[in-house]
Amino acid sequence: MTQIPNIRTGLGYDIHQLKDGRPMVLGGVSFDTPYGLDGHSDADVLTHAICDALLGAAGLPDIGHYFPNTDPKYKDIDSQELLKEVVAAIQKEGYEIGNIDSALVAEKPKIAPKIGQMKTTLSRSAGIDESRIGIKATTNETLGSLGRGEGIAAYATCLLFGQ
Repeated sequence: MTQIPNIRTGLGYDIHQLKDGRPMVLGGVSFDTPYGLDGHSDADVLTHAICDALLGAAGLPDIGHYFPNTDPKYKDIDSQELLKEVVAAIQKEGYEIGNIDSALVAEKPKIAPKIGQMKTTLSRSAGIDESRIGIKATTNETLGSLGRGEGIAAYATCLLFGQ
């Protein structure tokens, strides 16, 4: 029988509504806006999608299993802390991150100017080089709830290498 390399892919998705008076955090970077994403933690959809992609690739339960929105200790937590815990969990299972790729879907705010900062922050939290993280930004072309600027969604995929 041929030996199959232990390579895994994962897919993550998250979406949150916009809410006035909340901080806007995407990829661990703050945006200067009068609105942010509504959620139990800092509601960082990009980081949450990345966490789910990593967990899924390792065959582990999703982010809600590890960090339930019913647990007060996660109220307003910095999602970079969650990402660090997720990376530790996948490493405990014998996996290392090959790369992470992602896309943010938002009509507002303008994301492209902060992609470099997001890559830096996420690379530190994930323990990988910035060159192994991709972030794209797009709009929903005014279609649907995202197109009306009611929220932000994120998709992420990753490649893991196992022992």
